[in-house]
Amino acid sequence: MWGRLLTCGGLITRLYECKTKRRVRVPWLLLLSVVAVAQTPPPDSNSFMLKGGTVHTISGAVIENGSVLVRNGKIVGVGKNLAAPKDFKVIDISGEHVYPGMIDSASMIGLEKASEELPSDAEEIGLINPQLRAATAVNPDSDLIPITRANGVTSVVVMPQGDLIAGQMSLIHLDGSSNDAMLVSKTTSVYLKFPAIVTVPLRPHEADDADEDPHTDDTPEPIPYEQAKREYDEKMQTLHSFFDAARVYRRAKQSKSRDFKPDLKYEALLPVLEGATPMFVSAVREREIREAIAFADEQKIKIILADAYEAYKVLPLIKSHNIPVVLGPTFTYPLDRDEEYDRNYTIAADLYKAGIKFAIGTFSAMSSRNLPFQAAAAVPYGLPEDAAYRAVSLNPAEIFGLGKKLGSIDEGKSADLIVTDGDPLDVRTTVKMEFIDGKPVDLETRQKQLYEKYKVK
Repeated sequence: MWGRLLTCGGLITRLYECKTKRRVRVPWLLLLSVVAVAQTPPPDSNSFMLKGGTVHTISGAVIENGSVLVRNGKIVGVGKNLAAPKDFKVIDISGEHVYPGMIDSASMIGLEKASEELPSDAEEIGLINPQLRAATAVNPDSDLIPITRANGVTSVVVMPQGDLIAGQMSLIHLDGSSNDAMLVSKTTSVYLKFPAIVTVPLRPHEADDADEDPHTDDTPEPIPYEQAKREYDEKMQTLHSFFDAARVYRRAKQSKSRDFKPDLKYEALLPVLEGATPMFVSAVREREIREAIAFADEQKIKIILADAYEAYKVLPLIKSHNIPVVLGPTFTYPLDRDEEYDRNYTIAADLYKAGIKFAIGTFSAMSSRNLPFQAAAAVPYGLPEDAAYRAVSLNPAEIFGLGKKLGSIDEGKSADLIVTDGDPLDVRTTVKMEFIDGKPVDLETRQKQLYEKYKVK
C-alpha cells in the first residue's frame, strides 16, 4: 500500500511542478485524504435492505421479523438477523409485510384501444400469425398500467388476439418508458385459440367489466350447427396443414439447401415443434379440452390449457398428462343458466385438490388491476390462502418457464417486491411500497388524484 501511496505522491508532486515551474512538497495528510476518496466506492442507490417486516417468500416458510437484501435489482439475501453492508440503504418496514409482486398470466393491458375511434392493437387479421409478438405493440403509457401496478401486480403475460394462432405471448414488467425496458421474456408461449363447434358465441372476458347479465335477450343469435361445424372443420384442417408445412420447412432448413428461403411464420413455430416453447391453448368446454390434449399428443408438443372453464370435468386426464392450467377470472357468470351459481369460484380448488399446477389470469386489460381479488374469491370455496397467492405469483412464473427469475422471494431472483399493511388479496390492504427489478415505482394513480381532488374536506 505504501508503495502505491509513494507513487501517487510522486505523481502529484511532478504534476504540480510542471504547472508552477517549482517544486512544492505535498502534505501527507492531504495526499492520504485524496487517495482515500479515490478508493472509497460511492453509495449504491440500487442496493437496499427491507428490514423488520414479515417476509412471505411463497416458495417456503413465512419469516417473522425478517429482512430482504437487494443489490442491482436482484435479491441477494433473505432471512432473520441479516446485517446490511455499508453501501446499502436500510428501509425499516416493521409491522408490515413483504410479498413477491403478482403476475397476471393472461392480460391485454397496453394493447387496449386508446380511444373508441382507434383500432385495437391486440388483434391482427388472418388465421395464422405465430410470428407476431405481443410485447412489440404494448403502449408503455397506458393509463391502466399505474392502477394495475398500484394493486401489487408487477408483471403480466400479454396476449395477442386472433381466430386461430394469434401470435407470441410475452412477459413484461409494468414499469418502463419503452417496450424494450419493460420486456422480461419476449416469448413465453404461442397462443392458439383451439377450434370449437360454437353455436352460441361466448362472452369475452373483457366484456365482463360492463357488469351485465349475459343470459339476457341481448345475447347474440345462435349460429346454425351446420355452419358452426363447417367452420370448425375448416380451422382444424388449416391447423393441421400448417403444422405439416412447418415440419417440411424444418427439414428443408436442416438440409441447408441453396433453394431454402426463410419464412417468419414457420420460424416462429420451430421452438414449439422442438419442445422449447409451449402453446397456450384456449379450450373452454370439456370437448375442446379433450381435443386439445389429443392434438398435443399427436403433434408431440407441450401445451398450457388456457381459460379451461370445464377443466373440473376432466381432472384425471389433465393430471395424467401433467398439463398446467391458466384459469380465467373468477368474477364471471356461469357459462350455462342451469349451472351452480358458485361454479367459477370452485374450479381453482378442484385443480388444487387434484394436484394440477394452475394460475389465474384475467384475459383482459381492464380487469388486470383486480387480479388479487380474482384469486381471493376462490378462498372461501376451498382454495387455501397460500395456494391462492401462489396462483398469481410463483405458479405463473413456473408455468411459463421463468421460475428461476420471478414469483417468489429467493436469492438470485428479480427484486419484484411489494410492501403492504396486510394480505394483498384483501381489498382493505394498501400497497405501501413497490419495487420492480429493484427499482422503486411510483404508486400514484389517476384514480387517487381524482379522489384527492374531489373528496369532502
